[in-house]
Amino acid sequence: MTEPALTAAVIIIGNEILSGRVQDANLTHIATGLGEIGVRLVEARAIRDDEAAIIATVNELRARHTYVFTTGGIGPTHDDITSEVVGKAFGRKLILHPEAVRVLQAHYPPGALNEARLRMAHVPEGATLVDNPVSRAPGFQIENVFVLAGVPLVMRAMFDGIKGRLRHGPPVLSRAVICSLGEGTLAKDLGEIQARFPDIEIGSYPYFRAGGFGVSLVSRGTDAARLDQVTEALKAMIRSLGGDPREEQAA
Repeated sequence: MTEPALTAAVIIIGNEILSGRVQDANLTHIATGLGEIGVRLVEARAIRDDEAAIIATVNELRARHTYVFTTGGIGPTHDDITSEVVGKAFGRKLILHPEAVRVLQAHYPPGALNEARLRMAHVPEGATLVDNPVSRAPGFQIENVFVLAGVPLVMRAMFDGIKGRLRHGPPVLSRAVICSLGEGTLAKDLGEIQARFPDIEIGSYPYFRAGGFGVSLVSRGTDAARLDQVTEALKAMIRSLGGDPREEQAA
């Protein structure tokens, strides 16, 4: 019996993301890391620092996916509401975690752990801490939801630290074939190849470079032999349409 696919969603929390003031720099790292361990990132949402929106989104996505990762909103200021609100999504109260307090006390000079910084030691009851080797204020895990920092350097360290906790599936492999033909030329035959290989995800991505325009056809799946078959089929298609296929490293 085939094991169900491991899937994940990311919730990017922060008014600064939606206003355009700050660009998200975390999604690529999470997607790449999950792919390496066979977890498919299939959904990502950016939402405001809004209690109702966070609760609704967390509850919707945690019921649908193997894992959910949130980024942002766990700092010491008034608009850092993620920890409290994720707790509400699970019906759990926020508590002062003794280990989180100990970590912060060891990090700050005596007397510097003020009320604002102590906010970062509060997590929902029953949550497991996620270590923060960079700035020490921890994230946390509650069931299948991981609450991580928004600062990219911190988030990456947190995520890399929890990868070992996650269930692993077959790693997701990628192959890319590029050519200078237009998508309109490729579309019909490309659709037929996709229909022949429903277990392989084939994406068509136009590009414009110094040497002109072209298309990158990226195939993703967990079966290396099937990816080889798809790659050869794509090359044959491109040649039949008068193009010159070349392989390049897939992102």
